[in-house]
Amino acid sequence: MAGDTDRDGREDRRPGESGHRAVPHTADLRVEAWGASREQCLVEAVLGMVESFADLSGVRASAVRQVRVAEGSDDDLLASLLDEVVFRLEVHGEVPVDVEAEPVDGGLDVRMAVADVRSVPITGAVPKAVSWNELRLAPDPYGWSCAVTVDV
Repeated sequence: MAGDTDRDGREDRRPGESGHRAVPHTADLRVEAWGASREQCLVEAVLGMVESFADLSGVRASAVRQVRVAEGSDDDLLASLLDEVVFRLEVHGEVPVDVEAEPVDGGLDVRMAVADVRSVPITGAVPKAVSWNELRLAPDPYGWSCAVTVDV
């Protein structure tokens, strides 16, 4: 499900493409993601955040977790979903290796294939919290895009 991370999400993006990238940010991590739908953009944001600190290549999931994220504004959905990933990492020691999301009445149904953090090579600073500063998830000419700063 991971998208094309070679494109920067702007200049050469085409309709229907999805992907993510980490952007340098003072003392924190900035993730930009894009997708054809709101749900695909959210999936890419999760993968972008996880890939900023973990090497998922060759890692196999050990369980699947289903999470319901309550409907709110689009920005609320982005923050809530990434907060859930941080919570699962800190409390349960789980790292998403694959993610699917679909809209349901009252919110978003998210399925995360997870691996134990001890089985995942850690390559960077682990996220601690999601910042509301300059957080955005919105439609754009190619589908949806988002940006978020993550405290590490």
